[in-house]
Amino acid sequence: MSDRFHNEVVFAGFGGQGLLTAGKLLAQAGMAEGLQVAWVPSYGPEMRGGTASCTVVLDSVIVGSPIVPSPMNAVVMNLPSMKKFAPEIKPGGVLVINSSLIEERSDRTDILQVPINCNDIAIEVMGNSRSANMAALGAIVGATDMISYESIETALRNLFAKKPKLVEPNVEILKRGYEIGRAAREKAAQEG
Repeated sequence: MSDRFHNEVVFAGFGGQGLLTAGKLLAQAGMAEGLQVAWVPSYGPEMRGGTASCTVVLDSVIVGSPIVPSPMNAVVMNLPSMKKFAPEIKPGGVLVINSSLIEERSDRTDILQVPINCNDIAIEVMGNSRSANMAALGAIVGATDMISYESIETALRNLFAKKPKLVEPNVEILKRGYEIGRAAREKAAQEG
């Protein structure tokens, strides 16, 4: 059982920030790598602006339960989500923080915190913040190495296959996020 792989992440924020899409892309990339996957969305009754989150579980064996009361990792896109999920992350986990909208940091020292200006990166590349979720997705993949960058980029290219003009800008945003996450992981490994 020592070669068992297990990882999980919660994506949380406002509805309309693309969190469910980011989670689906991670799940699809995990399936492409031969992992067992659970993707569980949760959202309020509002279409945009309400709360939204999803949990993705990746495992080398069948996922026993998709319910994760204490996730290994979290991506938080707004302050209420950070306040809710940062205390719940398992020690040694990763917290990706959309620092475009969240100035605060968790006071925890037993997790890796990766602040990333998701909205700013998306605005710089696309002219709007609609693809901020791709920066966050790249950051969690880079910070955790839970799947390969190639798998997540392929899932993204497949998602936008019918909208070719959106492919390269979203790939650029994803890649920038991945580099920030990977740099944070490497720095933590050197310091640790």
